[in-house]
Amino acid sequence: MLKKLGKGLWNYRAIILIVLTPLLLLPIPILIQTKEAGCAFVLLIMAIYWMTEVIPLSMTAMLPAILFPILGVMKSSMVAKEYFKDFHILLVGVICLATSIEKWGLHRRIALRLVKMVGVNPAWLMLGFMSGCALLSMWVQNTSAVAMVMPIVDAVLQQILKAKESGYAGKDNPGLELDESDDWTEKEKGTKDIGSGKKDPEPCTRVRMNSASKDWKEEEKTGRLEEMKSAKDTSDPNKERKGSECESEGASGSNRDRMMCKAMSIGIAYSSSIGGITTLPGTSPNLIFSEYLQQIYPDCDSINFGNWLLLCLPISIIMLLLTWIWLYWLFIGSDFSFLWKCRGEASEKEKAAKKVIDDEYNSLGPMSSQEIFTGVVFVFMVLLWLTRSPGFIPGWASFFPHDTNYITDATVALMLGLLFFIVPAYGPVRKYEAMITWKDFEAAMPWTVALLVGGGFALAEGAKVSGLSLWVAELMKPLGNLPVMVIITVICIIVTTLTEVTSNAATITIFLPILSPLAEAIHVNPLYILIPTTLVTSFSFLLPVSNPPNAVVFAYGHITIMDMVKAGLGVNVIGVLSVLMATATWGVPLFSLTTYPDWAPTHPSFNTTAP
Repeated sequence: MLKKLGKGLWNYRAIILIVLTPLLLLPIPILIQTKEAGCAFVLLIMAIYWMTEVIPLSMTAMLPAILFPILGVMKSSMVAKEYFKDFHILLVGVICLATSIEKWGLHRRIALRLVKMVGVNPAWLMLGFMSGCALLSMWVQNTSAVAMVMPIVDAVLQQILKAKESGYAGKDNPGLELDESDDWTEKEKGTKDIGSGKKDPEPCTRVRMNSASKDWKEEEKTGRLEEMKSAKDTSDPNKERKGSECESEGASGSNRDRMMCKAMSIGIAYSSSIGGITTLPGTSPNLIFSEYLQQIYPDCDSINFGNWLLLCLPISIIMLLLTWIWLYWLFIGSDFSFLWKCRGEASEKEKAAKKVIDDEYNSLGPMSSQEIFTGVVFVFMVLLWLTRSPGFIPGWASFFPHDTNYITDATVALMLGLLFFIVPAYGPVRKYEAMITWKDFEAAMPWTVALLVGGGFALAEGAKVSGLSLWVAELMKPLGNLPVMVIITVICIIVTTLTEVTSNAATITIFLPILSPLAEAIHVNPLYILIPTTLVTSFSFLLPVSNPPNAVVFAYGHITIMDMVKAGLGVNVIGVLSVLMATATWGVPLFSLTTYPDWAPTHPSFNTTAP
């Protein structure tokens, strides 16, 4: 009886937590009948729901629209305004570009070209794929970048494992093509005849986590291990996971080959997160931070595309190289003589890998007009972002007869994104069809992130209006006796740990309204604390369920959870140390971090903090 009761309670643990959380916190607004208490009540409920994900993240984000008016914190009309900001316009424009990049296959051309440049030695091959994935994730969602690159990586790995030292490269896969029949990739049905008579360049290989679920690229949300297991269970019972070939190659392949499978697979997952931090639109936490800064500190003009790139590009390069070396040492070996030795004759396995990559690249043919147009828009968008308001010289926005703050990166992104719905994809010989359709865009748009961010903005505004931010600032003043770097280090460790089990977007949304009052209370430039916190939020490397890119790679079956935990611990250390080094060195003059800015409020009294 007790066993059945326990099982029933466990099955309904989500509904129990949903009900108990507000009931246990209810004394806060009842006993302390102030706006601050009401806002704290909402904040705590949302934090618990976001961390446990007992209800969808996007629906938790809607709680301020319900509870703030009821508790007298804000009017409903005021709350509603917070759910659509400049962030959402920027996101729409960026997703238009990302949709066109994927639809017309430009991502495959970029990734394969980078790999061809570095060669097929296992170490250089891994660096090539990691660099390609990192470059893509600077402009598209991390999950989409992994879903784009991983099928190519897997095809190369399978061919390397099948290549026998005595046989020629392609005898086990004469076509040297991506495996179309496997349950973990699929070809999109049908091909489109474009003007030149060549087939649609869309790669149409997408990882399927579950046949009943949406594509992973649709929204950046925390993956669930149960979904990955069910994906395996719903596949063809006569087949095993793709990674089974790695596990069964003991007779024909060496342990080194299996370790290379692990290193390269994990490297793809990690490089997507590393590349994502490089640009403001590269990952959700960056965008959330940028919009939060504009909302809370409207006079702050320190953060723009160019400054962020100057800060984070070196961080990404350092992290990518150190992560590559760490994974090579951990899985393949400590012999790094390949770095300075001259290339000898390629082995059969290297020839197999090279043939796969060459054939895949050659199968793309010459660049189509659609790819060229997408690439031109992509370059033009980046140039406009960099030159809009670079800071050290007047940007092109200053030529307009009004305040330069009127035009933002969102204006540029939406203007160019709109072109994809207007410019014809084919010549006049075909019926008019735009570069992308609304259906294409809708499938790629991360609506969950859009709502989640809106809820975070509403929560931040509620904390400001109610006075909760000021109360938190007063409470945290004693921390001013500690050196700034000690405070930042402790915060980075806490955030990096929490983001392993919580959505990255939810984590940064929770911490921003807490840390900005802390910075004001100890009279430290808010950017000094908020920038490193935002960056380390993306460092969720330990578990397959930590973020969707990890889950996608894990689903291929080349790695185990313990492989990811061992590798992730080292990469977390590399990431945190890289961010702290950047913040304390070139970040200081770039953002004047050691000076308390005019755009931040000054409280009547504060404790001085030693930098």
